[in-house]
Amino acid sequence: MRQVEGRPLWLGNRTDLQDVRGVMTKGIHAIVEVADCESFASLPRELVRCRFPLADGGENPTWLLHLAADTVAALLRAGVPVLVCCSAGLSRSVCVAAAGLALRETRPFSEAITIVAAEGPADVSPALYVQFRRLLGE
Repeated sequence: MRQVEGRPLWLGNRTDLQDVRGVMTKGIHAIVEVADCESFASLPRELVRCRFPLADGGENPTWLLHLAADTVAALLRAGVPVLVCCSAGLSRSVCVAAAGLALRETRPFSEAITIVAAEGPADVSPALYVQFRRLLGE
């Protein structure tokens, strides 16, 4: 699990969700899951949980991409510490976190994804990247 510098935004993977104590220790209050085939982790009821099953292949409905990005942006606007996670924490979580950051900070998606990816490993699916660029008008 890694934090985007200077922001209440973390990226993670399925293993991070199994470490509830680690999540709670960081002060995270909301989890945005974007894996399309992971089973639900057992989380305490104090954590807000949103799940948007996204695929890396670029076949996601536009409304679902909007909902995931808008949710992250709304949580950031409200100052809620949020963890965005997917299976490996390298593609979908990076894209959704970047889209939410782009909306929150009114910056281009391509700039936001550079900020988010600078915090650790990233292996963004080209098809998903294109979907989010189109979604955000780039």
